[in-house]
Amino acid sequence: MAKFKYRMQSILNIKEKLEEQAKNEFAAARMRLDEEEEKLKALKERKQFYEDEGRRLRESALNVLDLNENRNAVERMDEFIAIQQIEVNRASALLEQARINLTNAMQEAQIQNKLKDKAFEEFKKEINAQEAKEIDELTSYTYGNRLKEESNNG
Repeated sequence: MAKFKYRMQSILNIKEKLEEQAKNEFAAARMRLDEEEEKLKALKERKQFYEDEGRRLRESALNVLDLNENRNAVERMDEFIAIQQIEVNRASALLEQARINLTNAMQEAQIQNKLKDKAFEEFKKEINAQEAKEIDELTSYTYGNRLKEESNNG
């Protein structure tokens, strides 16, 4: 019996490798976004700590130096948070691009798989047609031999 060989298998292999690579890039982008968001969360928690400390300092005996340091710390945290928010936005944009790339790679691999399935179905049809033709020929041959034997015997 003939063996199915997909003539565009190398293209399918490339598409599958590209899909796998896109999955890895998406996972890496997701991890980066998670890390950046975690840093942002830590900065916001640190700012909250400084704000709480500022309230505590204002409730106790007023020490201008401590209050100024605290206010400066809160302002620096605002700057760090703004910078970190930019990093989160960048990581988010990279994740979105990776998602688009992954979606495209998956679609292309899926198209190639469908083409392979269609080619395999066509191959099966050809094999079935060939088998049917061989059966018809065998039947015709057997029938012809039987007629020949009957005419020789009769």
